[in-house]
Amino acid sequence: MSATLRLAEQLIALPSVTPEDGGCTALINAHLTPLGFDCEVIDLGPDHFRVRNLWAKRTGTSGQTLAFAGHVDVVPTGPLQQWTSDPFTPTHRDGKLFGRGASDMKTSLAAMVVAVEEFYQECLNPALGIAFLLTSDEEGPALDGTVRICEMLHQRKETPDYCIVGEPTSVKQTGDMIKNGRRGSLSGKLTVKGIQGHIAYPQLADNPVHRAAPALAELASMVWDTGNEFFPPTSWQISNVQAGTGATNVIPGEMVIDFNFRFCTESTETSLKQGLTDVLLKHGLKFDIEWTLGGLPFLTTPGTLVKAVQEAIVDVTGLHTELSTTGGTSDGRFIAQTCPQVIELGPPNATIHKIDEHVAVADIEPLKNIYKAVLLNLNTACSRQQSQTA
Repeated sequence: MSATLRLAEQLIALPSVTPEDGGCTALINAHLTPLGFDCEVIDLGPDHFRVRNLWAKRTGTSGQTLAFAGHVDVVPTGPLQQWTSDPFTPTHRDGKLFGRGASDMKTSLAAMVVAVEEFYQECLNPALGIAFLLTSDEEGPALDGTVRICEMLHQRKETPDYCIVGEPTSVKQTGDMIKNGRRGSLSGKLTVKGIQGHIAYPQLADNPVHRAAPALAELASMVWDTGNEFFPPTSWQISNVQAGTGATNVIPGEMVIDFNFRFCTESTETSLKQGLTDVLLKHGLKFDIEWTLGGLPFLTTPGTLVKAVQEAIVDVTGLHTELSTTGGTSDGRFIAQTCPQVIELGPPNATIHKIDEHVAVADIEPLKNIYKAVLLNLNTACSRQQSQTA
């Protein structure tokens, strides 16, 4: 059994449903401390939802740092009787490793740790510094996890130069797709106000559904932007609509609409809010909106980190990886606010959050080797920059 597989199994065996850490941080620290990492365990949040975070760092001679980022928490298992084997007992079947977190993202954590161990065996005094930014609240509200540590690092002027987030990004084989950006998420709860009344006397009421319909149709057909080379156009979607009392003879007094923008770097939070508000006002609606910004978009254009990752994937797997910005959000949205180059790279994601979550054993060692090759590539780049400025 490889060291990566062994560590992945050990992590899966530690139940860590958000915000519980389950002992994962201590296990990872036990690997990092002997390598010379300065490990800070930072517990944040209210007593009823305590979040454990880790910032571990070992500096290099160049002053540049790559951070491995991720989460030790997992989503709930769902009905235990539907699992073929216990979700927190790592189990092998048909060449696959089963368990909650196998794909999202304890295999990535194991691969990162072992890659770093092997890197320091080859590079005793490297130019590249390495850090770990881990949290036990990525799958939950994400209020006291990565976002808080990023704020701390910004205040301390200790932000990394590069970051790899270990989210499961691959499709069929480890390395076939990486995320070099993510769309932003902006949600709203729109309350359109009318006047409740008897359905037989519409002249005495004001139906908010009828009033809002033309505005909603316009919003649904609007072109918010045309996207760019890396992002599809911004989209606006309604997720929930609620109106009425349940009776068939009452005109509702208000309608509540939940909606969401998934937006690219061509739009901003301000421009989207203004555009939507202008349409509602144009149609003469009386309304309130509660806004929630889930995350800003980020994009890492091809440069030092993307090149190092692309070359590593080719060297290890022979694959020419696809750069993608599709999918939901991740903690990369917080890290990218202070770190200039962020990508996400992990194993295939077909079974994440599902019953019988698993990862192919054949995908585990290549992931570790890719991470290690990225470290070697970046270390070479840092050493070259050092020699040029010396």
